[in-house]
Amino acid sequence: MAEEPCQCSDCQRFYKEHDRLIREFPTFKQQQELNWASIQSFRTLCSKVSDELQRQLSERECNEDVSLEVNHISDLEITQALDELESVNAYLYSVEALMERIFDTKIQKNIESKFKEIAKELAPDPLNLDRLILNRLFHQTPDFPDKKNIN
Repeated sequence: MAEEPCQCSDCQRFYKEHDRLIREFPTFKQQQELNWASIQSFRTLCSKVSDELQRQLSERECNEDVSLEVNHISDLEITQALDELESVNAYLYSVEALMERIFDTKIQKNIESKFKEIAKELAPDPLNLDRLILNRLFHQTPDFPDKKNIN
């Protein structure tokens, strides 16, 4: 028997986002572009935060008389975050190098249509009327409070 998907709120949020990305970007080319943009935006954000933290650290070294209450983030926290962000950026550069190889791959139009077809199976539109009816039928169980017979 197949293992049931996790029902925790984090996993449910992931499943919804996963399905949304498949529905909204159902072709190979769109997935390539989406992943490339995602990596680039993550790198940009990490780099800008690193720059800002580095600037803060440098300013503190110049103004050593500033009290810790004003700083909100300790020098140790900043240093640790900078180390972590440096590692993240290195990983993102590695992923970017791998993505460049994926971008070298071109898919024919008739295969792109297969991507769209399978995307509809993997992540059907949750607002599709048939899907809503099916979901409602699945949830008509005796343990749901709205389905108990009150006589």
